[in-house]
Amino acid sequence: MDFDVIVIGAGPAGLTAALYLGRANLKTLILDSTGIGGQLNYSYEIDNYPGFFGKGFELAQKMREQAMKFGGVFSSERVLEIGVFEDGTKFVKTRKNEYRTKSIIIATGASPRPLDVDGEKEFTGRGVSYCATCDGAFFKDKNVAVVGGGNTAFADALYLSKFCHSVFLIHRRDTFRASAFLIDKVKNSKILVRTNEVVEKIVGRDMVNSIVLKNTTTSDSTVLDVSALFIAVGRLPNSDLGKGLLSLDENGYIITDENMRTNIDGIYAVGDIRKTPLRQIITAAADGAVAANDIALKM
Repeated sequence: MDFDVIVIGAGPAGLTAALYLGRANLKTLILDSTGIGGQLNYSYEIDNYPGFFGKGFELAQKMREQAMKFGGVFSSERVLEIGVFEDGTKFVKTRKNEYRTKSIIIATGASPRPLDVDGEKEFTGRGVSYCATCDGAFFKDKNVAVVGGGNTAFADALYLSKFCHSVFLIHRRDTFRASAFLIDKVKNSKILVRTNEVVEKIVGRDMVNSIVLKNTTTSDSTVLDVSALFIAVGRLPNSDLGKGLLSLDENGYIITDENMRTNIDGIYAVGDIRKTPLRQIITAAADGAVAANDIALKM
């Protein structure tokens, strides 16, 4: 089955690209195996996307509806390989099919970065979580901790503070990457901020019951009794499809130019998967629009 463009990933970057491609009357296939919306589905409350204030999944649904309105075809398939034939035609292989296309847009985003500490793998799904909005409700009236110093960690802590008994926010330094707005909201909440500490070990039996913290200044260790640890210490690019084919930076993000073009003609990268100074919904959407426009101009 042939398409003008295949978009891999259905987060805000991929969905926006599909919308603009549809408006250009290009036959577009959107492949995704993790759920329409990507990281939008993990955002409890969005207040920094112009013209929208609400739940992440609501915005994801609206974006999907717009893409479908202009002819976008969605299929839940895991992509195993991409490449280029000698005549320049691109191919995308999934477990079910092999597609041919003129252009590919990679919008596979990034996944949560693990702490890589003792007990993390053992208790994942049993008190260790990377998504507060997904799992927070299981710990109503419990003591929980969030580790991280960016916007996601602060937003997660604020969300959990609405129904958890106590929320500890743990960060390895005494300065934060989060926005001033979120920092002020945390300061004026019941959240207990612990700085200059790192998680050394996660402890429990069937479920998490405590974490061991190490002070980065004194090296002293303390035990904090919590029922859950929510990890928000950054993300890792889902760039396996590009390895050996596309140019990646030292952290594994795909390198593009200002038009979202990679080093392979006809293959683009948009959103959190590419090397960019800012990873937000609005910049991901802009990336998708720029890539789609560049493709449309070439058709």
